[in-house]
Amino acid sequence: MSDVFDKCRNWNDYRIAKATGLYPYFRAIEESFGATEVQIEGRRVIMVGSNNYLGLSADPRVKEAAIKAVERYGTTCSGSRLLNGTLALHEELEHQFAKFLNRESALVISTGFQTNLAMASILGRHDIVFADRQNHASLVDGVRLSFSTERKYRHNDLEHLEQLLQQSVEKEPKAGRIIVTDGVFSMEGDICDLPRIVELSKKYNARVMTDDAHAMGVLGEKGRGTSEYFGLEAETDLVMGTFSKSFASLGGVLAGPQDVINYMRHKSRSVIFSASMTPASVASALKALEIIQAEPERRARLMDIAEKMHNGFRAMGFDTGVSVTPVVPVLIGDQVKCFRFWKALHEAGVFANPVIPPAVEPGHALIRTSYMATHTDEQLDRVLDIFEQIGKKMDVIPQTRPSSYTPVQIARPHTLVRNNKASDKWAAAAAGELAPNGFSLDQLSRMSSREVAGRLFDAVETLTWRAANLQSEDLRKLGQMPMKLWEKRANIPGLLLEKGANLFIRNGREDRS
Repeated sequence: MSDVFDKCRNWNDYRIAKATGLYPYFRAIEESFGATEVQIEGRRVIMVGSNNYLGLSADPRVKEAAIKAVERYGTTCSGSRLLNGTLALHEELEHQFAKFLNRESALVISTGFQTNLAMASILGRHDIVFADRQNHASLVDGVRLSFSTERKYRHNDLEHLEQLLQQSVEKEPKAGRIIVTDGVFSMEGDICDLPRIVELSKKYNARVMTDDAHAMGVLGEKGRGTSEYFGLEAETDLVMGTFSKSFASLGGVLAGPQDVINYMRHKSRSVIFSASMTPASVASALKALEIIQAEPERRARLMDIAEKMHNGFRAMGFDTGVSVTPVVPVLIGDQVKCFRFWKALHEAGVFANPVIPPAVEPGHALIRTSYMATHTDEQLDRVLDIFEQIGKKMDVIPQTRPSSYTPVQIARPHTLVRNNKASDKWAAAAAGELAPNGFSLDQLSRMSSREVAGRLFDAVETLTWRAANLQSEDLRKLGQMPMKLWEKRANIPGLLLEKGANLFIRNGREDRS
């Protein structure tokens, strides 16, 4: 008889990662020094793994507002917005965000994830959602919780979107349609093609919603996000934002037509069955909004930093892909090498985030960095220096800097850039074409001993990682030989190294590197 807990007991990834010292998640931050530096396990490191884009989480004015709210209202509302959890502060925050975003109405919800779940309340059985394949998980779950039909289009492939819309109009003419997309995509840092999306929405009678979690406070002259950046606020029906990034708090906001927001307020399960935002969170977001509107120089500084880091990485030979925002991904490739790169960064004093499959395609593992307006040039230069040292040591970048590179144009106000042209390597990785497939004898014959040894080391480490995750029942179906290999799996990496060393000795090849 099967036990629902079996999958938990048999899951080895966590134990293996811990044993190899390559477990990068749930790192406890012990102290923060102005948000740009933190202490982890007694080591002070530069933080380039946060979404605190404007650096407001450490602003004394924001902290003071939170403290005063607690003194006045206590620590929690102890109830949902529908019943006892609405404070005058909540209503003020909604009023200010509706005004800020040029919308008729706004609704604030306890977390950003729950804010996107609220979308389910307006989606019925006869509605169709057209969603970018790289939309955030909260958007994916918001659609799943509804009774609607979902049609996914390839990432930023608007020709594919039009095909799906056209088919829908022809086959389901009475269906309601809405196009839902991230404004800024959180892993790769590119921007949705909102002008084309709006054009298609008008042609095929569809509504448009943008998730501006990584765009609100960052994009546009006033920081209102993707629709302001493209000059399409009137044509974008619903806009969602989070307070956990630029707004130095916790929670989210949905803004749009009065009747739609009012319907969500009374029908959304994530609103009426969840405790409301705490007084401290509401007050923090209010104060952050006030500062964002009064200090546009923060956004200008953030864009200067984004340009510096993108082009600093590219000058060394790193590939930052399609991003044109303060989200700066650095392509590593192999999953195990990505974890090794992350560990080396951490030990050298830089906190960044490793992103591996299934969050990205096989062969497309990357280090995601993101920046704050409050980072100093000294901190940024230190980060670049450390990346270069590790990149050369791990053969991610060449030992000598490239003679030229294509600079990145950042998404500053009025530039209307959507993405940076992807390199061939980035495009191949994003398409899953860089997953390890082995090497031919001809390829091996052209490598130096050092190159072969490096490839062999990576292969053995990757094999050890992946073989350890196999379960005996997976191999049992394949016959007796795989089972014998399974029984001897602990000896395979050492055996491979021994055979590889003997190969080098027998051939007596000189190192040509």
